[in-house]
Amino acid sequence: MNALAATNRNFRHAARILGLDSKLEKSLLIPFREIKVECTIPKDDGTLVSYVGFRVQHDNARGPMKGGIRYHPEVDPDEVNALAQLMTWKTAVADIPYGGAKGGIGCNPMDLSVSELERLTRVFTQKIHDLIGIHTDVPAPDMGTNAQTMAWILDEYSKFHGHSPAVVTGKPIDLGGSLGREAATGRGVVFATEALLKEHGRAIKDQTFVIQGFGNVGSWAAKLIHEKGGKVIAVSDITGAIKNNDGIDIEALIKHKEETNSLNNFPGGEAMDPHELLVYECDVLIPCALGGVLNRENAGAVKAKFIIEAANHPTDPDADEILAKKGVVILPDIYANAGGVTVSYFEWVQNIQGFMWDEEKVNNELQRYMIRSFHNIKKMCQSHNCNLRMGAFTLGVNRVARATTLRGWEA
Repeated sequence: MNALAATNRNFRHAARILGLDSKLEKSLLIPFREIKVECTIPKDDGTLVSYVGFRVQHDNARGPMKGGIRYHPEVDPDEVNALAQLMTWKTAVADIPYGGAKGGIGCNPMDLSVSELERLTRVFTQKIHDLIGIHTDVPAPDMGTNAQTMAWILDEYSKFHGHSPAVVTGKPIDLGGSLGREAATGRGVVFATEALLKEHGRAIKDQTFVIQGFGNVGSWAAKLIHEKGGKVIAVSDITGAIKNNDGIDIEALIKHKEETNSLNNFPGGEAMDPHELLVYECDVLIPCALGGVLNRENAGAVKAKFIIEAANHPTDPDADEILAKKGVVILPDIYANAGGVTVSYFEWVQNIQGFMWDEEKVNNELQRYMIRSFHNIKKMCQSHNCNLRMGAFTLGVNRVARATTLRGWEA
């Protein structure tokens, strides 16, 4: 099941639990606006090339729309639509005043020079500058984009609208980016994990962890878990997988990866089959990489007691059912990986106020938001007698439905 079908299914299930009016339910699914633009640029060799850019703005009932821009050869309108919708529910679960959006350009950033990427980003911004804005739609980095991409968007947008640092988040610190933003998603995952384990009378220091994916989110989550005394016993990324039942030295592993661009040949662990990682014996499994990695083929063999969804949509609905029958507790992506968008919100707030916070304040506020959201999800689970995924979806959908109704959605 693809991301759009799974998101729609979760939404419909939540709408049924909440008893939403069928017309309201239908209107909440329909995006506010879908934008498609042709971006033609001269390449470094003088030839012209054209790329298609998208922006889906899903909902603005609770505030400006918010979501990433990805540069990827397979930017599919369906997937962008699903991710924009997911951002609507995710920002509502985190209780930050945004709606959802998502965008992208169908290109392979590896095939483009830095100057070509800059030209492409500026042309894309020229085409959509009157449809994004501080109080309209606030882009952020995603797959294939980074702080530099945001700097170009900010500069191009500011040519039309005056200096506007709050128009994008995930910017370089020197241009108004927030301290703590780089670690935010991984740190949020750890705060979420702590809240869940506490509910079950456990703590990070007593548990074993397996982490799939060792990019930004996975490496920060592993580092912070290690610092809190948790034992990370297996890690994988696109280059391979390693295990050590006595616990991997995460600082040493990060250093090894920085030096070799690979997890292979790490002296503090032995190689393992990456396919075995998801079904490896552990207390807590944290998928931080791609969607759909837990499916009906492997879900029955999962030995973890808790799954923390740091990736978007790592567990497909078939796996969800199998794991629920086994009594595995799943902390859903819509909450578990909301640390990134929460600190993006803090960045936006700092830019609007023109007053920057120190890193300690950012991290303390993030912890407060993550713990509060967890307790709100648990309340929904208790009042609707449902699992954590439906607790999170009902919380998010209910907040958006209430805002929509209060604003007078039929008018």
